[in-house]
Amino acid sequence: MSTHIMNRPRPDGSTVTPARLNATGRGRDSWGVTRMLKGEEGEALEFLSARPLNTVIMAGLIRDNGLESSCHRGSFYACRDASGALAGVALVGHVTLFEARHDDALLALAKSARPSHRLHALVGEREGVRLFCEHHAGLAKSSIAVRQEKFLVMRERVAAGERVRDLRRATLAQLPSIVSASAEMAEGATGVNPLLCDPTGFRERTARRIERGRVWAWFEGGRLMFKIDVAAETPEAIYLEGLYVNPGERGRGYGLRCLSQLSNILLRRANALCLMVDEDNAAANALYGRLGFVAHCAYDRVSLVPDR
Repeated sequence: MSTHIMNRPRPDGSTVTPARLNATGRGRDSWGVTRMLKGEEGEALEFLSARPLNTVIMAGLIRDNGLESSCHRGSFYACRDASGALAGVALVGHVTLFEARHDDALLALAKSARPSHRLHALVGEREGVRLFCEHHAGLAKSSIAVRQEKFLVMRERVAAGERVRDLRRATLAQLPSIVSASAEMAEGATGVNPLLCDPTGFRERTARRIERGRVWAWFEGGRLMFKIDVAAETPEAIYLEGLYVNPGERGRGYGLRCLSQLSNILLRRANALCLMVDEDNAAANALYGRLGFVAHCAYDRVSLVPDR
């Protein structure tokens, strides 16, 4: 027999009783899911800190923007057990992420994510993604594409090689080149060009990263040679994405030189660097292996296949 979840005072002064979800078959009142509000950041971050590598993206977003922000392109939700203790946190939106202590909490979060949410992709540890897809009404019935990825971690600095003198934080003056390269990479990975489906939003999000000093780039004679984004940062970990090397300069070791130089800078600020890479991308896996990245766990990235 489950204990009813008590009404909880919210940061805005209201009192909300979590929704009752029959996620496990063990009773209607076992798990409750509610949207997280401004003022609950501390609780969310404490929960996510139990696994700081796997949760670096969500924790970084909360640190940057709080729980309620249009920057998330979605909303954060909390799953609580019968006693009211936090058992799961999910960002449900354009890219959906999750962290749950129990499978039951994950199933409750999946069932509460309505098909009306504008979910474009679901990213997480392989078994968790499978469970989420099975119990999310939209994903279970949709045409989806699955990419298998490795979540890699680097903790140790590497020996300094030949220094790239002009590797530095990008500026807004360089925004057009950064946007073009980022859109090219996004289309290659997903088949969707963000400059065609959301040009204003994509440019604004890229500009915001540059303004925060989160994009590192090397320009030579006005040409973008290399760039990479710090997508999320916490004291424990930094998550990297969007590594780009100019197509005309690939195979010359520029990616290795720039990333080894930058990793030594970033590892002064955090205990680890993290990133994801396709399992079948042999060149990228070899590059990261030479730098000292090691596999932490297996991830799946599930994308809704757009109608043609």
